[in-house]
Amino acid sequence: MEFIFSLNEIDTVAKKVLEAKPNEVILFHGEMGAGKTTFIKELSKKLGVTGATSSPTFSLVNEYEAANDQLVYHFDFYRLKNEMEALDMGVDEYLYSGNWCFIEWAEKIPNLIPELHTTITIKALPDGKRILELK
Repeated sequence: MEFIFSLNEIDTVAKKVLEAKPNEVILFHGEMGAGKTTFIKELSKKLGVTGATSSPTFSLVNEYEAANDQLVYHFDFYRLKNEMEALDMGVDEYLYSGNWCFIEWAEKIPNLIPELHTTITIKALPDGKRILELK
């Protein structure tokens, strides 16, 4: 499934992604500045997160409370040196918790990703719009 959208259409695209019933573990791919964090913020909002959301670049994971007592975990593994660091922080417990796990830079932990996951790739287009591919 593919969407082309501008920033003022991001809420509609996030809603459509959730309506597609993705797996709870979602890997986000895209270059720096493509809009991965912005899209994760919108997905979190659609799931009922009302508090502030931000990139966990330095903490590796942020936890948000969503509607219906759901939890949303937002990972940013950009600064991760190796998979052992992720294991040391207990990433496997998060990934198999049954809660939403949104993972930026998942390519840093290829051997730890659950078999059942969804992939979102976001690319910036020359006109400022984004193209999102959901697999």
